[in-house]
Amino acid sequence: MTILKSQISYMETVTTVPITEKPRTHTRVQTIDVLRGLIMVVMALDHVREYFGPTPFRAEDASQTTVALFATRWVTHICAPLFLLLSGVSAYLYCSKHGRRRTSAFLASRGVWLIVLELVVFSFVLQWGYTLVLLSIMWAIGWSMLFLAAALWLPRWLLATIAVGIIAGHNLLPNFAPAYPVPALLHNSPFLLMLGKQPVLVAYTIFPWAAVMMLGFAIGPLLKAHSTGNRWLKAGGLLILAFVALRAINLYGDPAPWSTQPRGALYTALSFMNVTKYPPSLLFLMVTLGVGAVLWYVLSRYNNRFTAFLSVYGRVPFFYFLLHFCLISASAYVWSRVAFGQAMNLSFTDPTQWPAAYHFSLWRVYGVWIAVVLIAYYPCKWFGKYKQTHQQWWLSYL
Repeated sequence: MTILKSQISYMETVTTVPITEKPRTHTRVQTIDVLRGLIMVVMALDHVREYFGPTPFRAEDASQTTVALFATRWVTHICAPLFLLLSGVSAYLYCSKHGRRRTSAFLASRGVWLIVLELVVFSFVLQWGYTLVLLSIMWAIGWSMLFLAAALWLPRWLLATIAVGIIAGHNLLPNFAPAYPVPALLHNSPFLLMLGKQPVLVAYTIFPWAAVMMLGFAIGPLLKAHSTGNRWLKAGGLLILAFVALRAINLYGDPAPWSTQPRGALYTALSFMNVTKYPPSLLFLMVTLGVGAVLWYVLSRYNNRFTAFLSVYGRVPFFYFLLHFCLISASAYVWSRVAFGQAMNLSFTDPTQWPAAYHFSLWRVYGVWIAVVLIAYYPCKWFGKYKQTHQQWWLSYL
């Protein structure tokens, strides 16, 4: 099950850039692009880590990890929940322009498209083959769109109530045996499913992720009417404080309670912050969405070269996602061939079979991450301009 442990982190450090320009508030849509761009850039760090810096233990394991490795992994936790939330917000904005019927049809078709791509394209690109079919973030987004396509017909208050209820209460549900695939696919920790002789790793179950997208749709009017202002800073701060309070009592909100660590207070703090992503626990979503609200507040106040840089990736998230994965996976094969004399994917290889010459290096991880992000910049910029100047129907699916 080592492959399971190494792969369940599919799809997730923020580069500190001094912002010296005077704040200039920009529009809501631009803020969505900027925040989504930040998500895309940070996400690549985790994917590079899996290919160029895997470890035989989980990066979040406070008993074995280092502070730098834990932070490198933890900061990428914001990516999936914020992307799902922003997808819901974007769906609301689309709905406010085109109406519910057209929005529902578009979400349904795009959801099916993403599920097919996950099965056919992304599972292949991850390992250049189908040794293992991985149901990960695109699978979750696709199904979340299908759920939202049906749920958007509900009154907004009811949609919000359902979304919050699922997020707050789904930790009461048990894990279901893979012999019961429908409830297991809806809400389970990652599990391996055999379809004949084909192993399928279900990394992202559907239920709680769909709730996050529904929540994004429900709060869409608030973001549209109040895209800037201190309310998002306050909301983020309250969510983070509520996370600390609920996590401290260690009774509910996450299936993995924190514990005092023999390595000292710092590692006890890491245990405290080590919340469950698969499926996303209440505490995981509270802290990541709280951080997201704070980021929204900060990014909405600035319009400078850094935000323009991020928005290049945020305008074409699907194109960037496919491009960056191809770059990472292909370059990992080249690197392993040059470094170890054999082309292999360490992320999909049992640690006992790793080359003796392999050693973990965060320097390598960060260097490759920066290179991947910069290499993807101009292709993303070109494709973003192409989408702006062309009206083909298929562009809305990329």
